[in-house]
Amino acid sequence: MSVNITAPATSWQVSHGDQAWQLTAATFVALQSMPGLVMIYAGLSKSKWAINSAFMGIYGFAATLLVWVLYAYSMSFGDEWIPICGIPMPVLSMGRMLSQSKIPATQTQQSFNLTTTVYYQFCFAAITVIIIAGSLLGRMTFLSWAIFVPLYVSLTYTVGAFSIWGGGFLEDLGVLDYCGGYVIHVASGTAGFVAAALVGPRHPTDRADHRPSNLSFVIIGACILAIGWTGFNGGGAYTANANASVAVLNTYICWTVSVLSWMFCDVLYYGKPGILGAVQAMITGLVVVTPGAGFVPGWAAIVMGILAGGVPWVTLNLLGRFPPLCYVDDTLGGVHTHLLAGIIGGLSTGVFATREGVESFGLTRAAGGAIEGNWRQLWIQAVGFLFIIAWNAVWTSLILIFIRVVCRVPLRMTENTLLVGDEAAHGESAYHMDLPPLTQQNVYEVDHYAKSMVTTTASVSRPSFNQPDVTPV
Repeated sequence: MSVNITAPATSWQVSHGDQAWQLTAATFVALQSMPGLVMIYAGLSKSKWAINSAFMGIYGFAATLLVWVLYAYSMSFGDEWIPICGIPMPVLSMGRMLSQSKIPATQTQQSFNLTTTVYYQFCFAAITVIIIAGSLLGRMTFLSWAIFVPLYVSLTYTVGAFSIWGGGFLEDLGVLDYCGGYVIHVASGTAGFVAAALVGPRHPTDRADHRPSNLSFVIIGACILAIGWTGFNGGGAYTANANASVAVLNTYICWTVSVLSWMFCDVLYYGKPGILGAVQAMITGLVVVTPGAGFVPGWAAIVMGILAGGVPWVTLNLLGRFPPLCYVDDTLGGVHTHLLAGIIGGLSTGVFATREGVESFGLTRAAGGAIEGNWRQLWIQAVGFLFIIAWNAVWTSLILIFIRVVCRVPLRMTENTLLVGDEAAHGESAYHMDLPPLTQQNVYEVDHYAKSMVTTTASVSRPSFNQPDVTPV
């Protein structure tokens, strides 16, 4: 029995090129989370937290997908329910999965079926919660994280996605966010910072000595993340057209220039470049270019790369040592690499977006940025990131309060668990050594050693992803 899979019984025709590219782009984005960020987290963490750090990312990916197909996709890209949210409904019936992809509130449709869009956009939702995890490594209880993920996707991510991409009020206003500078990075940077403040800091010994357990993992994971951005921004046009290729090239221009800019700052201030700085610069460059990847010309991507490598370098290496930033234990510094970088990218888009770029993307509500004489776009971009910051700050706080007060689930691990790490949290260890069975006496000995480390460990002159060694209030 033969089946003609190239000609489904529908009133529309699948573009095989667009379908293939969109599935490929989505898989690039999935690889950024797994194994990309999972490897980065495991490598950046102390050896005693490698399992927990990676596991938070894996769980975030899995839990997001279930919520996404049950109702969250339709809340983000379905028929409008309220100006900031779509009607929740599943996308699991065969009829819907084979139907043409459409975003009803924007009155647009794609040349592939709905399943492809659901998959592509799921990868964005998943990487958002995994980025949030980076701010909470080394102390959040796994049960509280397990509750937080579906609530965050349901109440926070869906609102940002619908408001800017799904036909909500910010899209009507004209906010430009090509592929998630606001929806993903400003959102995750804000949520991670607020959550880090509410959960509380890591154990003092973990903050005093936070050397990465496996730099090779970090480097490999970061390279996967950077190359994966080919699909992250390249799939934003929903078609394999000229605008998609512009977005890809601008992405590479920006992150590579950001690396050079950060290295220059490192050499100027510390006298030598560092690989962790280069990894941070890769991330900030990728984040900065994302809001305007297909809207700005190549020369503007160079300018944005210089800003991406310079401004976050200053806030992380210099300003991060002072209040209020030093009071919050944002483990991997998401407030610098995602929140700040996302704002820089959004405002830069408001300046450098061209009329040709916006039109080639298919937008009619925006007339380019300030270089086209449209200075109002800067104000519109500011409204966009302020709404995302406010919504994420409020709802992240409410979700965590709900978990702690209503669900009665502690947000922070016990002191003994914080001292021991993965063995206490999961009964597993990433790096096995011939150690005696865990007993109360062992915990006492670890505690005694840890306290001695706090008083003897020298302060680190160059901050890595971690915040400088300042005890939070």
